[in-house]
Amino acid sequence: MALVGHLNFVHPNRVQVIGEAELTYLSKLGEAERQAAIRNLFTCDKTSVVIVAINRKIPADLIAAANETSLALFASSVASPMVIDHLQYYLTRALAPRITVHGVYMEVMGMGVLITGESGIGKSELALELLSRNHRLIADDAVEFVRVGPDVLVGQCPTLLSDYLEVRGLGILDVRLMFGETAVRHKKKLHLIVRLETIQRQKMSKIDRLQAKRLARAILDVEIPEVSLFVGPGRNLAVLVEAATRAYILHMWGFDPLEDFMKRHEKHMNNNNNTNRPVPRGTLTGDALRKARSKVD
Repeated sequence: MALVGHLNFVHPNRVQVIGEAELTYLSKLGEAERQAAIRNLFTCDKTSVVIVAINRKIPADLIAAANETSLALFASSVASPMVIDHLQYYLTRALAPRITVHGVYMEVMGMGVLITGESGIGKSELALELLSRNHRLIADDAVEFVRVGPDVLVGQCPTLLSDYLEVRGLGILDVRLMFGETAVRHKKKLHLIVRLETIQRQKMSKIDRLQAKRLARAILDVEIPEVSLFVGPGRNLAVLVEAATRAYILHMWGFDPLEDFMKRHEKHMNNNNNTNRPVPRGTLTGDALRKARSKVD
């Protein structure tokens, strides 16, 4: 059932909007029918609020019914279609499913990148290095994700944590003051998850180095691509995050380096198989071909 809609006595909406057409309809009813319609509107269990649009004076019987039933009654100066559009947008955001995830949320090359990992692994230090490379901070430590569409998650920073980054050894840093206004952003669509992990010999030996199988993580039933980066001495994680983001962008454009790599090797193997076949008479191969080239030179 829709949350917002015009006055409807058959399928009542949560928010009933009364515009020019609805007021005209009510004015044409007889006194008994009009009072019955208004009573049904304000006593309906589905109705939460009634809004009279187009800057019209609210009829006295509507005010009396609202007072009698203790139901909210509002007036708006704009037309009813505009009221509905604004309310639908607002309620979609306000009532959308949401969840808070532990991590650091950054905008890297225009993409929303969530950096996750166990506590103390270096997420905030990585965010600080990405900030020095002209990327933007959205949220540190706690990221609130809202599902605004069937496959769209928007991450945002809680108001109390906005602009701040906590780094072990340095304490709380004000990113806006340190790096400027363009270094922070309030919200961004989530595109990629980067999971930081510690290097372990046994685990490293089992890694699929070609990454033939793409990983994904479900947040609010939305599948988000995920990559794992291993934290260790000499590894530049900021460069790796940038490379992972670039690879994601290329994948969005339809480029698959692994597929091209496999095709190139398959073509090379096919060429090698062809060279093992009998050579037709009159064809220069091996030493004969090199001698012929040396004579030309």
